[in-house]
Amino acid sequence: MSDTQKVSDAVAKLYDTYPFPPEPILDEPPPGYNWRWNWLAAYNFCTGMKPQKQNIRILDAGCGSGVGTEYLVHLNPFAEVVGIDLSAGTLEVAKERCQRSGANRAEFHQLSLFDVEQLPGEFDLINSVGVLHHTNDPIRGIQALANKLAPGGIFHIFVYGELGRWEIQLMQKAIALLQGDKKGDYPDGVAVGRQIFNSLPEHNRILKREKERWSMENQRDENFADMYVHPQEIDYNIDTLFDLIDASGLEFVGFSNPAFWDLERLLSQAPELIDRSKNLSQRQLYRLIELLDPETSHYEFFLARPPFTKADWQSDRNLLAAIPEVSPCIDGFPSQTIFNYDYKIVKLSDREFTFMQACDGKLTVSEILETVEFSLGEVRSLQQQQLIMLTPA
Repeated sequence: MSDTQKVSDAVAKLYDTYPFPPEPILDEPPPGYNWRWNWLAAYNFCTGMKPQKQNIRILDAGCGSGVGTEYLVHLNPFAEVVGIDLSAGTLEVAKERCQRSGANRAEFHQLSLFDVEQLPGEFDLINSVGVLHHTNDPIRGIQALANKLAPGGIFHIFVYGELGRWEIQLMQKAIALLQGDKKGDYPDGVAVGRQIFNSLPEHNRILKREKERWSMENQRDENFADMYVHPQEIDYNIDTLFDLIDASGLEFVGFSNPAFWDLERLLSQAPELIDRSKNLSQRQLYRLIELLDPETSHYEFFLARPPFTKADWQSDRNLLAAIPEVSPCIDGFPSQTIFNYDYKIVKLSDREFTFMQACDGKLTVSEILETVEFSLGEVRSLQQQQLIMLTPA
């Protein structure tokens, strides 16, 4: 048996024992939204414009218990959604979840990332959350998925970061040492881990980190097992992450939390250092930020397959001819106090609110400005905040 098959079997056994994520199954659509799983919002984030089509194909690669798959179906009503996973037990949970909430367009296959070529056709959106870092060959995995991405398509990825998971790595190794020959007995690993946490001194660094960041979710054994007794994990830093991205052959679009990657938030009191940072490459800048703020427990980002066009809204002519509409991933509108795509509170000015009310998906910016007092700079601001989407003329 190959090393890859041994790892795959061990991972499948873990998730057969502890289906993950363990969110409850509902008899209705899941609450709220994750904009990264909404084709319109994700494409708008990546390109600055609304996509031309909505009848797309989506692959949830490593779908687990179907939490993301369920959202992908409900948030994309015109899409065909396919989920794949190694674990038969977890897939049964995913099927029940989607069936009970009415996400009936989901199709599931028990399949490894490495065998994804067995699926017919290509996909416009590929979602792979918490999967590549649990394979023993992430480069092979990302390349296999990249080969299924359609031209102009986008690829949403979530992988672990080493700096923010340092204490987790230590605990994983400690549990493995104490398990000895019982390593791979996942209930035993959970029991050992919980006993360690119950015994550590109050000011122990590993215990403090658990209480600060993870203890609420880790009350559930499924979460605890996924975090501390997983048989395969690779954690990244910026340098190794971009090695993985480069190997995919795809274009890096950007991190989905761009505010974190702004050096100004860390060194605004030292403008001379900001000036020095201008000599760094973009990747060196990312590395500097994570070294100065080593809280990154994961990276979430988008890749794309060329040809991949981004909108140019610096042209007044292009902007005036565009058709604006309110983003599908905001909550509370029509109201002047809303939650934006990242579930952060935004208070709209009277002018912003009036303009957004006029964004019906039919009128152009030029036509709206004939009756609403608003500037092109303010339109650009709404677009940059992902509060509106623009369709080019």
